[in-house]
Amino acid sequence: MDLIDKINDISSRIEKQKDHIGTEEATKNAFIMPFINALGYDIFNPLEVIPEFTADVGSKKGEKVDYAIKKGDDVIILIECKWSGDSLSKDNAAQLKRYFHVTDARFGILTNGIVYKFYSDLDQPNKMDTKPFFEVDLTDFESHQIKELKKFSKSTFSINNILTTASKLKYTHAIKKVLIEELENPSEEFVRFFLSRVYDGVKRQNVIDEFTEIVKDARSQFINDQITNRLKSAMMEDNKEQVESDETTTRIVDDLPSDRGIITTEDEIEGFNIIKAILREVVDVKRIFMRDTKSYCGILLDDNNRKPVCRLHFNCSQKYIGTLNNEKKEVRTPIDSLDDLFGHADIFKSIINSYLSQET
Repeated sequence: MDLIDKINDISSRIEKQKDHIGTEEATKNAFIMPFINALGYDIFNPLEVIPEFTADVGSKKGEKVDYAIKKGDDVIILIECKWSGDSLSKDNAAQLKRYFHVTDARFGILTNGIVYKFYSDLDQPNKMDTKPFFEVDLTDFESHQIKELKKFSKSTFSINNILTTASKLKYTHAIKKVLIEELENPSEEFVRFFLSRVYDGVKRQNVIDEFTEIVKDARSQFINDQITNRLKSAMMEDNKEQVESDETTTRIVDDLPSDRGIITTEDEIEGFNIIKAILREVVDVKRIFMRDTKSYCGILLDDNNRKPVCRLHFNCSQKYIGTLNNEKKEVRTPIDSLDDLFGHADIFKSIINSYLSQET
């Protein structure tokens, strides 16, 4: 199972359970430990994941951080946990900062099991920055955030690799935050910026006040225009793909020589289209191909026999879906109707994600 599938699973769990979580300990068990495990670390191996890690600060003895993750003999990540209903305040970050200072870890995570804030020492060596360089909400994340998150997984963890992009991430996040704030409630400085570009008169206070509302209106119109253009583009792309799909289907059915004894049925064509509809969430459907044979109809990534998605065994009264297991042996599952293909969506997506992960 790829990281994004594991995170989606945790996200679903959060939505179902968060209203029933009342303590920090419950948050750890329900959300945070599965997250650490999703990154590939063995939460039951004290040589890899140390709960209640001692981080004595000066004269204060017995200070403990909730989790320390080790790679070999080195502590690489500190994790300070809070209850899932906690807002993760500056005081919480200050607590993590004290622990960070007395260890060799280059990364600290402050989390309530839903939001994860990642810190490092980009500004001063061995002194945790006041602002996180990366932040992700497991109930509302984007694909590019999962790519960044994957850098912290056990199999790919590299301090240099993370630090190379950490500074860029930090300032990208900060700029996005400023933009959101300015677009919601334009400051006078922000309004003056636009005034200097479009208004030649004297910039008195009444003009600034008037343009503040104009900037808000322009922002709303701009966002609406962007959404409309995206929708139009998506609709045009869908229409284009449908035409290409129809043309491909016609070629598959019409171009096959009759003496080959291969007949691509309507059910196989419909099954192919259903699988494309499922996979469009994770891959460009132009990369999904159908290759029919006498014994089954194969669905492939990149028209490559080494990248099978599934096999449709639709040439008899009992229909089957065939997928290859880890030993490259076909496992057949009977289905009663084509609608049953949707019940195998997670399997198809997982197969595609395994191929895509090999490309990176």
